[in-house]
Amino acid sequence: MSKIQVQAQGLLFDMDGVLISSIASATRCWKRWAKLYEVPNADNFVLPHGRPARDIVIMLRPDIDPDEGLRVIEDMEIEDVGDIEVLPGVRELLASLPPDRWTVVTSCTRRLLEARLRAAGLPEPPKLVSADDISKGKPDPEPYIRGAEALGLKPEDCIVVEDAVSGVQSGIAAGCRVLAVLSSTPRAELKAATWIARSLAVVKVTSDANGLQVDIPLARKN
Repeated sequence: MSKIQVQAQGLLFDMDGVLISSIASATRCWKRWAKLYEVPNADNFVLPHGRPARDIVIMLRPDIDPDEGLRVIEDMEIEDVGDIEVLPGVRELLASLPPDRWTVVTSCTRRLLEARLRAAGLPEPPKLVSADDISKGKPDPEPYIRGAEALGLKPEDCIVVEDAVSGVQSGIAAGCRVLAVLSSTPRAELKAATWIARSLAVVKVTSDANGLQVDIPLARKN
């Protein structure tokens, strides 16, 4: 396995699929939501990973008030956090980072973001970027531009950590380097990323006055 060392000033983490796994909760809740709103084939609905909930509401039921639909799915997901899992290596990695050198950039709302971090027992950085803070979601570059701004940094000085195609596209378009982890998406679909690692369990970060040194064992090509 090859390994590289890169320098950065900040790390911008997606949440679901990178820091935690809430796929079981999200799948249950969206199926409930789809049944409630009489979406055809609700039991077979497949959640599009990485898309903002508001966009999914509009996609499934363009005829309803999207704010109301969003509030309903938010309430469902906030109540259903019992089986959220922290992904391997995450606690150790976050503990090694200065609080002002990382943030979370997610497609979910701030209410849901904070509820999931609490349920997972993960630290909350001083500044967060949620769907409430942007006008265009991933794959648009805006989320990760806002993430870099939240840390007072330029996008090119940041490394985005993502697991979804739309998130990789967003990070690259923003001008960041992107580390993709193989938690939810096949490697072949993440080839636009700068680097690909098996998971955050193998990534190590050290910090000093000059910033962050990130050690990345690269995943083998299949």
